[in-house]
Amino acid sequence: MLRKIVHRVFCVYLLGLMAGALAQASPGAVVSHAYGAESLQQLDFWPAATAAPAPLIVFVHGGGWQRGDKDNATGVDKVAHFTQAGYAFASVNYRLVPAASVEQQAADVCAALAWLRADAARLNIDASRIVLMGHSAGAHLVALVGTDPRYLAAAGMGMDDIRGVVALDGAAYDVVSQMQAAGPLMRRTYAQAFGAEAARQRALSPTWQAAAPNAPAFLIAHVDRADGKAQSAALAAALRQAGTPAELAAFAGSGLRGHMTLNRSLGDPAYPATAVVDAWLRRVLGARPPTPP
Repeated sequence: MLRKIVHRVFCVYLLGLMAGALAQASPGAVVSHAYGAESLQQLDFWPAATAAPAPLIVFVHGGGWQRGDKDNATGVDKVAHFTQAGYAFASVNYRLVPAASVEQQAADVCAALAWLRADAARLNIDASRIVLMGHSAGAHLVALVGTDPRYLAAAGMGMDDIRGVVALDGAAYDVVSQMQAAGPLMRRTYAQAFGAEAARQRALSPTWQAAAPNAPAFLIAHVDRADGKAQSAALAAALRQAGTPAELAAFAGSGLRGHMTLNRSLGDPAYPATAVVDAWLRRVLGARPPTPP
């Protein structure tokens, strides 16, 4: 019992440090907005360091569909790096399992996107140049939105309303195969999110939904995790078969540490994934390169 209490206290302390680091790394004061009536339907927004209407990156956090928060799972370097590079940046909270379903989470991502597009003029956003980015469960959600047009359609949008998707080390793009390969602990996590019905699992699998239409372009990044590598490669192959440009990028790091490093270090100029994402964003969004410090 004591060990569990100590572990929980340490986790709370660590999350607090991460949230504080994010605040220190953020240029200017973050502005929070409600995009829906529920308490978790909130997003944080940072304007670009440019006077012209800016392309927008919409980031979706991970946490196994059951936890996580924009305040501690966005990463400490993304905001400063991308806003200085000429992008506006938003980080989205969404309702969590079991109070909400994965379908509702994907709908929340689209509702946040619709809110941002509707306020584009006030926020100084170029609504014709928007990319979705997500890590872990967030990678699954942005990939699902980018492959199943029903979610965007329900929010009054289409696939042409986003320029692309950046998926960071997801491992449930094919829920059916992921659940079969997962160990007992992760299998329970997937079961809580996706249930036991194969038809629903396929419907919530971006790889199974990758027939056209899709978002116009994908960057699928992963570290050296067996399931992440296999799932990322299969999604890229399915997208390419449908005629959708999909780049696959592999980075060093294994296990949970590598999985978290890809998210936490993205935006650090010294981290290899930063240059890869920057180059892809410039091709897809046409933004200027980062300004040297």
